[in-house]
Order: sequence, then C-alpha cells, then structure tokens
Amino acid sequence: MTTTDPLIRVHTNPLSLARSRERIGLITEAARRAGSYVASATHRPVYPAAEAVAALDAFRRPLQDAPIPAREVLAELDAFGSPATVVSTHGRYFGFVNGGTDPAAHAASILAGAWDQNVGGTIMSPAAAVLDEVARGWVIDALGLPSTAAGAFNAGATVANLTGIIAARDALYARQGRDVGRDGLAGAPALRIIVGEEVHASALKALRLAGFGEAQIERVPTDRTGAIIAEEFPTDTDASTLVLLQAGNVNTGASDPFHEIIPGVRERGGWVHVDGAFGLWAAASPRLREQVRGVELADSWATDAHKWLNVPYDSGFVAVRDPRDLERAMAGTAAYLSAADDAPMHRGIQMSQRARAVETWAMLASHGRDGLAELIEGSCAHAQRFASLLTAGGAELLAPVALNQVLVAFGDERETAAVIAALQEDGTTWAGSSVWKGRSAMRISVSDAATTRDDVEAAAAAMLRCWRAVRR
Repeated sequence: MTTTDPLIRVHTNPLSLARSRERIGLITEAARRAGSYVASATHRPVYPAAEAVAALDAFRRPLQDAPIPAREVLAELDAFGSPATVVSTHGRYFGFVNGGTDPAAHAASILAGAWDQNVGGTIMSPAAAVLDEVARGWVIDALGLPSTAAGAFNAGATVANLTGIIAARDALYARQGRDVGRDGLAGAPALRIIVGEEVHASALKALRLAGFGEAQIERVPTDRTGAIIAEEFPTDTDASTLVLLQAGNVNTGASDPFHEIIPGVRERGGWVHVDGAFGLWAAASPRLREQVRGVELADSWATDAHKWLNVPYDSGFVAVRDPRDLERAMAGTAAYLSAADDAPMHRGIQMSQRARAVETWAMLASHGRDGLAELIEGSCAHAQRFASLLTAGGAELLAPVALNQVLVAFGDERETAAVIAALQEDGTTWAGSSVWKGRSAMRISVSDAATTRDDVEAAAAAMLRCWRAVRR
C-alpha cells in the first residue's frame, strides 16, 4: 500500500521497507569507509607498497555459485582494494596530468551516484538535463569560446577529440556536397590532415578511429617548447584540410600559435580542431590566457574536466563552433527518440550516459571565475617553484615551464632513470619518466588542487635526496 499523496509515495510493504533499510545501511557503511580512506590516505606512501599490490590476488578467484552478502563484498573491496590504490588526490602525486578531487565535485558525485540518472535524453531526467545545459554554458563561457557553440560532456579528451574530428570530417565532406550519413566514406576523396610533431597520442588515436591513416597525416616541425613553428606551417591548405592544434603540450605545457595559424586555415575553407585536454584551461586565467591567444578562433575544441578542474573520473568535454556540424555528425534517430530534442545523445557518441555534468556544475558553482583562475594559476606557480628548487639543486631544466609541466634531467641518462626509480620506491611523492628531444627526463605534472607549497618543497627535497643516493 502507498499514501494517496501524489508527490510522496512511501511504500509500507514490510519487504520493501527492509530492503530500503538494508540499502541505506550499505550506503552509509560505504560512506564511512570512504571517509576513513580519505583520512588515512595522507599517511600512506603515494604509490602502494609491494605487499598491498600482491594482496590483490585475493580478487583473482573463480566466480562462486552462491551469493555473498553485500556488506561482506564491500568489506573485501576496502580491505584489499583501498591499500593498493595510488594516493593521487592528496597533493604529492605528479606522475601524470591526473587532477585531484575537488570537494564539491566529489560530494556531488556521491549524490549523483545515488540519483543514477541516464542523461541521454532530456526527458529521462529533468534535473540532470538542466544541470548539463548550465554546466555546458559555464564551461564554454569560462574558456572564452563562442557563446553560440554547442558542447557535450563525455568520457574524456580522447572521446572529445574523436567527436570533434568526426564533426570536422563530416562538415568538410558536406561542404563538398557529400552526405557521410547517407553515402558513408567508401570512395570519398581523401582529406588532408595536418598536425604538429608533438601531437598527443590521444589525438592520433581519435584520427585512426575516425578513419584516417598514418599515410594521410602531415607533421609540422615544432620549436624547443614543443609548439608548432608558425613559419613552417603550410600556406596551401584548402577546403579539404583538417588541422589539429594543441593547447598544452603534455611534456612542457606549451601551446601552438593559434592566432598565427587558425585565421589562414579557416579563410581557405579548412577546419581547425584544438586538443586542449588540460592546456585549454589557461584561457580561464586572466594572467595565462595570452598563452592560448586566438584559440577561440578554431572550429572545435576538446578538453577534460577530470584534469585541471579536479572533477572525478571520467569527464571530458567537446565544443563545436556551429551546432549544426555537431548535430550532423552525432544526432541519432529512432522511433522512440526525438531528433529535435537537444539531448546529450544527439551531441555525442554515447546514447545512454551518466550525468557527468553534475560534478562540473558543482565544481564551477563552488569556485566561480575567481576560484577557477586561482586553481589554474596556483598549479603553474607550483610548477615554477619545482623548477627553481630542482635547478638550484643541480638538476637540468630541459624546457621552459609554460604552465604546469616540468621536465628535468639528473645528470646523464642512467642517473635520471635511477633517480626516477628511487623516487617511485621512496613513497614521499611520485613522478614519471618521459623523453624530450632525445633526452630521458623526469616529468612533473602539477594538476591537483590539494597540492601546497609544502608538498612541492617536500617532493623536490625527495627528488634531490634520491639523486644524492644514486650518486653515492
């Protein structure tokens, strides 16, 4: 039986009540364990100990026949899973451009998880649809992109790049009178693809998934920062040209000279897509937006919320200047779906999808423009501090620090590799390796809002301490 109240229908069936209490108790227990994890994470080494990794074998067993109580499953997950996680959200993880977890976004993800809304169509969840609409507008506005651009949340910059590239592909063919949705790609004239030498692997993967092979890709030389040399960029592009530019080189943070390249490409009928997984957010800072000057002139853009915004994984974002180009490439049709509905499923690759925008909305709502700029600028200041401390200790800076990325070498190739290995075992902090212009390097990525000046100084001291130990 239920109440007659049309707004609140409380089920009084004893079995339903018992199940509801059990579920609430389980969620409460999960929250308690999550709180304990957050409280204890700072007391653990950044990378899990070998014993904790070895203990993961507890999960490697055949699927049993009988059910296991949910509380026991949760306890096992916590007992063996939690100790073997990487502490990447407490300020001292610098291995990849992994954002931390913004408190408001984290809390919103917990609530959104309870909602469990499918935001593929607006009718599926009015709340999630409105938050998606608002968050899209806020992201486009914060990045200084055209207010008329269409946007969509997705699983990350690789999917965002793929979405933008497919939109570009179909738009370029449409300008030639070819309808890819009707005619497909078989027999279509080849498009010309131009990228910089430092194009990121995710953009290359997206190109391949969109049907473009390595033989179609032209690479333009880059300078010592990894940015395309504008004078080397082809001036004979045309209406069958797709150009991929980069905001934020994954090693140096440098961006391509958008203001020098984009106008000519678009005037000649080509399409410019910008891969800006983290670097595009420099546009949200009054102090740093000069580094991406002209990026708003492009046709499409890809970025992440789970990097510099510190939104929980996974969350990417794509924007396309002309909404019709995104709709042409992504809109789906079915008897029970309205193609005219401005729903996420018509602006992205996925149909069913979680309400990712809720977390970005919460992060931006809690920070505002000023807080967002402070977050971006703070990471960059920490990167500069890293560079100062390490070079003062004798390390070699391999490229100027443009944003939040630091590349250093500790003596020769052997020493650098040994220092990285020693640091990763030390536990104080974690940084990874890279290769820059033929040199082995330690790459330091600062993108966790939890990082403090003390964290930077402790991490730099550990790096120099490991170097001294290697030399001994």
